[in-house]
Amino acid sequence: VQLQASGGGLVQAGGYLRLSCVASGGTFTDHALGWFRQAPGKEREFVAATRWGGGRLAYADSVKGRFTISRDNAKNTVYLQMNSLKPEDTSVYYCADRIRWTLNYGRASEYDYWGQGTEVTVSS
Repeated sequence: VQLQASGGGLVQAGGYLRLSCVASGGTFTDHALGWFRQAPGKEREFVAATRWGGGRLAYADSVKGRFTISRDNAKNTVYLQMNSLKPEDTSVYYCADRIRWTLNYGRASEYDYWGQGTEVTVSS
């Protein structure tokens, strides 16, 4: 499985961005796709997750109501719509794939494959 994340950039506080993660090299129905982020000097933290085949959505408390994860199975693409961005959302964002959905979707160590990261900077 290969993952390609894109869509990062520089935005002012209150603005929005949409990240994309295109997956290839497998069949994904039962896979989990997670978004994580890592700021300099900090641990990688969970942002959101979904199941490619549907039926599962999960968000970190810090992004609930502002971020939305969605997928386009025909394009093997998962999106992270980020609204009302805050300076504390500044991070490198990574998408990750796990071959089966898990209740431990918030743990980075549970994921099998990772994309290269896309940088998001929110200015105040």
